[in-house]
Amino acid sequence: MTPIAPLIETFLRDTLARQRGASRHTSDSYASSFQLLFVFAADRLKVKPSALTLEQIDAGLVSAFLEYLEDKRKNAAVTRNVRLAAIKSFFRFLEYRQPAALEQIRRVLAIPFKKTDSLLVPYLLRDELQAVLDAPDPATHDGIRDRAMLHVAVCAGLRVSELTGLKIDDIDLPSMSIRVLGKGCQRWRGTAHRRRRALPDGYLAAWPARLAAMREVYRRRQDAWGDGTAARER
Repeated sequence: MTPIAPLIETFLRDTLARQRGASRHTSDSYASSFQLLFVFAADRLKVKPSALTLEQIDAGLVSAFLEYLEDKRKNAAVTRNVRLAAIKSFFRFLEYRQPAALEQIRRVLAIPFKKTDSLLVPYLLRDELQAVLDAPDPATHDGIRDRAMLHVAVCAGLRVSELTGLKIDDIDLPSMSIRVLGKGCQRWRGTAHRRRRALPDGYLAAWPARLAAMREVYRRRQDAWGDGTAARER
C-alpha cells in the first residue's frame, strides 16, 4: 500500500508551485479540491485523512466524490469539473512515478468532464460605466485612489486579481503603460486609454510625485523587513 500524503505534498509544493510555476490562486484551488476529496474519502472509508493510500483513491471513489459535490454540496457542473481537473492533474503526475498503478490511473483519467452551458457575459453600457467611474469622490484621497483603480481596470480590461496584483514598479509613466501578471502567470503590457476624462482633474499631473513617494515608502518597508529577517536569522 502506498501512502498518498508524501505524493500529494510533492505534487503541490514541488511540481505545481516550482516546476510548473502555477499561480497562488491555482495552487490554493488545487489544495482545496484535495482537501474536499480526502475528507470525503476518510469519512467513506472510516480512516484518518493522513492514513489514506493511493490504492484507495480509485475511479469508483473519485466518481462518488463528484456525485457528492453535486448532490450533497449542491455544486454546479462547472465546480465539479474544476475539482476533477485538479484530480486528473495529480494522476497525470503519478503516471511517471507509480508504474504499478497505471491501470488505476488510466481509469481515473477516463472520467469525463460534464458539459456546461456557456453563459453570456453581462456588460455595462457607456453611460452606466461612466456612472461607475464617477461614483468615487475626487475630493478625498480614497476617492482619487478608487477612481484611478477603476479607470485602469476598465481601460486595460484587468481582472480583479490582476488589478490588486499590480506593484509600483509595474507602472511606466513615460509610455503610460502597465505591466500585468495575468492568468496562467502570463505577463502582458496594457496602455492607458486616450480619453482621460474618467480621471480626476490634476490626477495625472500629481501622479509622478505620488509615485515617487510610494516608491520611497515601499523601499523603506523592504529595508525594514530585510533587517527584521536578518535579526531573526541571527
